[in-house]
Amino acid sequence: MGKFMTMTRQFRADESGAAMVEYTVLLGIITVAVIATVVLVGTWVGGQWTTLNTTLAAA
Repeated sequence: MGKFMTMTRQFRADESGAAMVEYTVLLGIITVAVIATVVLVGTWVGGQWTTLNTTLAAA
């Protein structure tokens, strides 16, 4: 437990620790944006296929 606390203090004092946190937050934001985009595009494509299927079935 003492070794963990020492590592934590060193990490907090190190400037690269702050940069790593910033990059992690940025990566999280990008990941959420990509997932949202995939869901929205998937929904749109599904709607297009449904419309096409309905049009072809009616013809």
